[in-house]
Amino acid sequence: MLGAVTAGAACGGHTEAAPPDMALAEKPQPGVVAVDPAMLSSITVTTLAERESASSLAIAGKVQFDEDRVARVLTPLAGQVVELRVKVGDSAHKGERLCAISSREAAAAIDEAIESRRDLELAEKNAAMTQDLFDHEAASRIALQQAQNDLAKARARVDRTGEALKVLGLSGPDDLAHSAVGWGRVPIPSPISGVVIDRKVTEGQFVQSDSTAILTVANLDAVWVIGEVFERDLRFVTTGQPAVVTASAYPGEPFQGRVNHISDSIDPATRTAKVRVSVANPGARLKPEMFAAVELQGAQRQHALTVPIAAIFTEDGHSYVYVEAGRARFERRAVAVESGDGSDRRVSSGLRPGDRVVVAGALLLRQEEQQRG
Repeated sequence: MLGAVTAGAACGGHTEAAPPDMALAEKPQPGVVAVDPAMLSSITVTTLAERESASSLAIAGKVQFDEDRVARVLTPLAGQVVELRVKVGDSAHKGERLCAISSREAAAAIDEAIESRRDLELAEKNAAMTQDLFDHEAASRIALQQAQNDLAKARARVDRTGEALKVLGLSGPDDLAHSAVGWGRVPIPSPISGVVIDRKVTEGQFVQSDSTAILTVANLDAVWVIGEVFERDLRFVTTGQPAVVTASAYPGEPFQGRVNHISDSIDPATRTAKVRVSVANPGARLKPEMFAAVELQGAQRQHALTVPIAAIFTEDGHSYVYVEAGRARFERRAVAVESGDGSDRRVSSGLRPGDRVVVAGALLLRQEEQQRG
């Protein structure tokens, strides 16, 4: 009887499906890790949302002198360098005498100025006497006009020789040293306050009145940082744009500046344009020829997803985060993140607003995934 029942079941054309394998049903999908609910206390999850941030552009640059704060000292005439008081590295205040030029040309200008003043005194006396004589009908009108003309010429000559002395930096003949051998000394003052960065002369050296600077003074209260921006990124750069400069000599110390010039042409070899940033330099800490990193703060603002650095881990050159996939379940997801500074990184792909990302405990999950894999 029992055999008949069994055979009938086999021939009846309908059987019940075998129950599923429980081990296979609980096996997690690749990249997904299920954890014991007790472990959730060690895991922190946050919901991603777009936030507004200012775009920025990082470029490399080099510190240079601010050309508006550099003075190249020339000599107004040929002569011998005397009273040289400064050397490279010395500070100089505006108007302070750096040296003097002993010159026959200066002596001649002084002599002419002194002579013109003497002639003026004589012309004034002659004009006054002729006027008195004319008033008493003892001199003709022609004589009076001649005396007045001589006086006008004498005054014009005094003015002319006085201007010549001013060009040489001399205040006048009354307080000028003029030796018997015919040499005059022209003081050479510093045009600006700063530091002597170059000296081309020595005491007693003869120099010419040409375009060669004998001394160079620079003010380092502000400097330029010159960088290059690729053609494709020029739309992110504007004059007046704020910038942050850092140098390897002072890690973690930012220097504030602004873009004050963008070149009008593109280098055909590198497809870049030069950008000049003016940077405040308290204490003259940034030195010319230093390499610097420049972060140009964008005028445009944009929305972006960011995640804390602690949420990101890297394997085989790829970046990953864990995203909550359910109760005590987390999915490992590949993401593309942008480089930068600070505690957060901008995400360019792999995540979207609303994703719940593990920001603390990612390494714990990775260890758990490796053990179960």
